Amino acid sequence: MTSESSSRLNRVAVIGMGRVGVASAYAMLIQGLADRLALIDIDAPKRHAEALDLMHGLTFVPNCEVCEGDLDAAAGSDVIVITAGAKQKKGQSRLDLAETNAAILREMMPRLVAIAPHAVIVMVTNPVDVMTLVAHDLAAPLGFPPSRLLTTGTLLDSSRFRALLARRLDVAVSSVHASIVGEHGDSSLPLWSSATVGHTPLHFFEPRGKRALTVRDRVAIFESVRGAAQEIIAGKGATDSAIGLTVARLCRAILRDERAVLTVGSVQEQAPPGVVMEGPACFSLPSVVGRGGVARVVREVPMNDAERAGLSESIRIIREAHARVRPF
Repeated sequence: MTSESSSRLNRVAVIGMGRVGVASAYAMLIQGLADRLALIDIDAPKRHAEALDLMHGLTFVPNCEVCEGDLDAAAGSDVIVITAGAKQKKGQSRLDLAETNAAILREMMPRLVAIAPHAVIVMVTNPVDVMTLVAHDLAAPLGFPPSRLLTTGTLLDSSRFRALLARRLDVAVSSVHASIVGEHGDSSLPLWSSATVGHTPLHFFEPRGKRALTVRDRVAIFESVRGAAQEIIAGKGATDSAIGLTVARLCRAILRDERAVLTVGSVQEQAPPGVVMEGPACFSLPSVVGRGGVARVVREVPMNDAERAGLSESIRIIREAHARVRPF
């Protein structure tokens, strides 16, 4: 953390007071990440109620000013989190939401660039990779740097992956290092070849009292990761708690200039070696994240031939979905 980031005020705006937006604001509040937290929604009674609810608990958290308003409340923000949009329903893919949520961004992005030109914008609205490309289409002509437009991407997917592996291997989650890359969606893929437990490659690690991971185990674990959102939506109507924590983790890396390596998505012009990409795309790879957004994408992450092919296919799917909703 730099001395500059530790001494300046941190101003965060969360746009969209649905369950994900509220969970994100709550997670940031209890972690003391913001000095000023603005809650934004077109539904004035809803945003006011959510602001009151958080304000009433300020006695128990680090000092923070909680306010609410329309889009203008984001003026001067350091980080803007966009969760506004239609929510995913049972049986609906993230890509099904593209047209509806792209229309919201067409209204929003030019205004945000005008009132918060130095902000880092974190996209959470699904389908998040396609929406980030749409946001880039709208913001880039206005001079907004692509490094300051990023998405939670597969950061939550990777957390789910690590949690399931840790449970199966009977180790702490913090000791598992494994990533999901590509689309935050059905074409995401696990990087089994570079996964480690501590400093031990996963395929060499033998859990105590259990058999080593088999191919069937790996398939079942990844299917659980990929189907997690639908399972949660079927049971409680929406995913909110874990994505709220994910947003808070990403915002912490930005606001505290951590230079943390996180598996997030950003608009990229170059693919890792051996990966096919026929033009710019937004997808997730391990990336160095700090005060200015994405400082560097770690394209040298090890991948085998199957993983490179899977990432190529994931990028193709994202680009095709974006071509159907591109705003120009």
